[in-house]
Amino acid sequence: MSAVIGLRKEREVLTVALQTNRHVVLEGPPGTGKSTLLRSIAADVGTEVVFVEGNAELTPARLVGQYDPAAVMTDGYVPSSFTDGPLLTAMRGSGLLYLEELNRIPEETLNVLITVLTEGEIAVPRLGRVRAAAGFRLIAAMNPFDAIGTARVGQAIADRMCRVVLGYQDAAAERAIVAQVTGADPSPIGLSVRMVRATRDHRDLRMGSSVRGAIDLVLLLGGLLRVRGGYGLSAEGARETARDAAHAALSGRIKVVDGVERTPESVIDDILDDVWPEDAPPPDESSDPDSPDQDEQGGADPKGGGPQAEQPAGPESASSLRRDRKGGSQSRRQNGRREMQAKHESFDDVSPEVGELDEEAFAQLMAEDPDAAAAMLADMALATDRELRAAAKRLACRVFIQVGRVGTTRSRGTRRLAHNRRSDGDLDLDRTLDRWTGQWPPATEDLVTRTWTGHRRAVCLVVDSSGSMNGLGVAIAAVAAAGVVLASDEKLETSVITFASDVTQLQRLGQRRSAEDLVGQLVSLRGHGMTDLAGALKAARTELLPAVADERVVVLLSDCLHTTGAPPETALGGIDRLHVLCPLPTDEAETAARALAARGAGRAEMVRTLLDIGPALTRLLG
Repeated sequence: MSAVIGLRKEREVLTVALQTNRHVVLEGPPGTGKSTLLRSIAADVGTEVVFVEGNAELTPARLVGQYDPAAVMTDGYVPSSFTDGPLLTAMRGSGLLYLEELNRIPEETLNVLITVLTEGEIAVPRLGRVRAAAGFRLIAAMNPFDAIGTARVGQAIADRMCRVVLGYQDAAAERAIVAQVTGADPSPIGLSVRMVRATRDHRDLRMGSSVRGAIDLVLLLGGLLRVRGGYGLSAEGARETARDAAHAALSGRIKVVDGVERTPESVIDDILDDVWPEDAPPPDESSDPDSPDQDEQGGADPKGGGPQAEQPAGPESASSLRRDRKGGSQSRRQNGRREMQAKHESFDDVSPEVGELDEEAFAQLMAEDPDAAAAMLADMALATDRELRAAAKRLACRVFIQVGRVGTTRSRGTRRLAHNRRSDGDLDLDRTLDRWTGQWPPATEDLVTRTWTGHRRAVCLVVDSSGSMNGLGVAIAAVAAAGVVLASDEKLETSVITFASDVTQLQRLGQRRSAEDLVGQLVSLRGHGMTDLAGALKAARTELLPAVADERVVVLLSDCLHTTGAPPETALGGIDRLHVLCPLPTDEAETAARALAARGAGRAEMVRTLLDIGPALTRLLG
């Protein structure tokens, strides 16, 4: 077993937690040493580790154990017919139960652990009560920044466990880790670690590489150099060889920000050009880029993502999504430079010259005041300056999609164990015996199994575009649309429409359209006309009607103050649930939104800033 390098503080906390009979969850991105740390401590104290890989197919029976069907048919439900799962194995043997990927395990399975964590025992049907031996502990690990196939861990579990957070280690520790695994010379190790660390801060990446990427890069680089007849970074063609090795080692580990039209390989080329410029000698193995986390144990960015991975909350904006309530058409016209200079005090910093858009200045404004930055970006997307307009649309796709991505995080409860007779999943022994005719072997139609099933939903986002919709209102609509599209999967079909006095279809149910296209169309939206909520809800109902779904849901982004058409509550037929996102609400709008959502058996979320959209969508669609 490899020795643990660094992580002194984390090792001490975990050791003491186990000594004091605490259960612990280890949080951190991949490659931060969670498993290595636990196995090292277990080896020191001579404790067995029972390993469980968490995934969506882990049922309670697979975790706890189950009766062997053949033994039950021969001897009945006796203890000897029961096969212990990993939970009971660890409980009976005074071991450590290590649950990998805790946030990938279904809630129904995690609920089995509640009494185990609290009382140290579990009641198993027909087997009886099983108490944990002294020394039993549960250690779980999870990567909280992975949004694919994961879900929030319920408070009932979180409240019963201590939490230890592991981040990336400093450069010296990572070089030592790579050296320990590869045994390579310092030069390729230094190059590899520098490149890997640079991926965590690159502006076009939302997820960087772990130290495993540096290990693979060192090994591939050394092997390619030998194949090509060279040795060391001073060999002829070593830089191109390093590029080839980096493409193979890192391109699958890094994630490009949505909306950025780049390949992982092109980003890696940028990083190599910075670390080892063309026609320059190999970098000094002792050198290391200046970075704020260089001297911090655990690193400053546990996500491994670039600056785009975080969007600090900004102050509440005084802007409002205005409506032309008196009728008539008020188009959202294009914006001249003088108008935007008067409206946005930071405009000259972001666009110092005609046709220019300074993305660094915009990023700084986004960090300081997200609402002001988003409102200005939406207005620039309709600038009379053609080059500025095009640049603003490209940037809006990246920024608004990144903010909307928060809405893809799923809460638990959308999957459940259901019985079926499809001969897949886990055998439900009790129900099978109830149906069994006694003839051996049992017929296929006598077998009853349990498998995970999901709750299928069809969702239509309905965006109010009446009146003088502009600025922050457009940004909120674009982020909401991006969030809905990004949340789409095999259990959630989505569509998007906009409305004023008429309805416009942006994405039909079942249609695959990129979030970039949708955001680009929304930021070009020209608001006009009056507000016909009933007409929009009828159009949404028509859109959802053909869907094969357990629930048809409408998410209405509007202040819910209708100015034409029938009252909206008369158009709720055929809609199973109506949620309302109320942007920049006045007291009147909040009252109307909450009343309409209540009539539609849904909930109303007040969206007062741009960064409220993602969490609100998570609550509504999770």
